[in-house]
Amino acid sequence: MTQPTALSAGALSGLTVIDLTRVLGGPYATQILADHGANVIKIEPPQGDETRDWGPPFHDYGDDQGASYYVGVNRNKRAMALDLTRPEAREVLLQMLEGADVLVDNFKPGSLKAWGLDYEGVLKARFPRLIHCSISGFGADGPLGALPGYDAVLQAMSGTMSINGTPESGGVRAGTPLIDITTGLNTTIGILLALAEREKSGLGQFIDIALYDCALANLHPHAANYFMSGKPPVLMGNTHPNISPYDKMATATGDIFVCVGNNRAFERFCQGLGREDLLQDERFKTNALRVQHREALMPELQRSLDTVDGHAFSERMLRAGVPVGPVMDLPQAFAHPHTAHRKMKVDKDWYQGFGVPVKLSRTPGEIRSLPPAFGEHTRAVLTEYGFDESQIQALVDSGVVVERRR
Repeated sequence: MTQPTALSAGALSGLTVIDLTRVLGGPYATQILADHGANVIKIEPPQGDETRDWGPPFHDYGDDQGASYYVGVNRNKRAMALDLTRPEAREVLLQMLEGADVLVDNFKPGSLKAWGLDYEGVLKARFPRLIHCSISGFGADGPLGALPGYDAVLQAMSGTMSINGTPESGGVRAGTPLIDITTGLNTTIGILLALAEREKSGLGQFIDIALYDCALANLHPHAANYFMSGKPPVLMGNTHPNISPYDKMATATGDIFVCVGNNRAFERFCQGLGREDLLQDERFKTNALRVQHREALMPELQRSLDTVDGHAFSERMLRAGVPVGPVMDLPQAFAHPHTAHRKMKVDKDWYQGFGVPVKLSRTPGEIRSLPPAFGEHTRAVLTEYGFDESQIQALVDSGVVVERRR
């Protein structure tokens, strides 16, 4: 476990992001920006980000609670709340956009236009350097345009479930919300691309991110196989369609995962098992032959693995250059010494979370502040934007600015 210490202002220090997103894809992206120093102001609706209620477990904020789901993707941000259905709240937002670099939203397409805040009609002319990224389920137009999309629904519709599972189980949802998470990653990439281009043109632009698109873009190598062969993939469990041996396998002390991607690795793997005889078998000479004769190869390997210590064998194979690892649960993974070495578990006051995976040498990302309570920074943020105490109180009294969840 590591205690984070701010080492730098971060690579994105000086960047201001107005974050109107909720749930996962958008907050995941803006947390990455915030981890690397961006000033991210999370503006929630009056009822708050719904993931504050997606528990248990919950963190007690005193006047409110925050579910682990919310806590996991909202660190390093400041929080306030506006009722954007009110024209006065939209004027507050426009005042905040005067100094903003990026606006991110995941409203239903058309919502901002109905409020007079659409990019092409209003924001582009008023804020020419603004980058506006909008995340939606299916995009704004097309046969499914503007319809709602959630991760599991997109896993189903994109074909992801058709390749995840076994013939016995049928198609199953991936255990992590991988569509939302990759949407968050693509959102971050899109924003950074637009920022890089703005350095040359001086202009912002609109970024359209759809969960549907991200789900389809995740389908390698199955899509590539389908396009080339014309054959749809089938449920194969842990087995790889293009590589063998590549599977979860049992040992005397627990399961391991074996990924043998080339002939040299296969040679070392067989030597590690004391099965040099398999190297002389013509059926296993190349990866293509091993895939073709998978049903003959795997029982031979399994028979030898039945007697080995999985953890010791895995480490020995890794040190020999062969990708093999024990199947661990989350407590084991986060307690692993290498997790600590890579600073991928962080503890700060009451907060525990995963670390920053992108490690920059001069300007590393850091956990500087904890996931905020609802409306925690409302008055401080509005003061920065030129509102005096009487104006802020009037906005609160009128319900335009919200300090307690409705």
